[in-house]
Amino acid sequence: MKELQVQSRIISSVYFDPKDGKLRILFKNGEVRLFDSVPEETALDMVQSASPGNYYIKHIRTRFRRLAA
Repeated sequence: MKELQVQSRIISSVYFDPKDGKLRILFKNGEVRLFDSVPEETALDMVQSASPGNYYIKHIRTRFRRLAA
């Protein structure tokens, strides 16, 4: 799993594994969320977005299966 650089008010770190599409998001409030089968393009779009938090809400949170972190 490699770290993707992100600048966000609510997200502190993002890790992504292109082999299986696992996306781990660490929030500044201490919460950790892990998602499965996320396309690499989607993960990169999120961290490069003007608002990664909003991108997460609109494009990741309800579209991909969440795993226990």
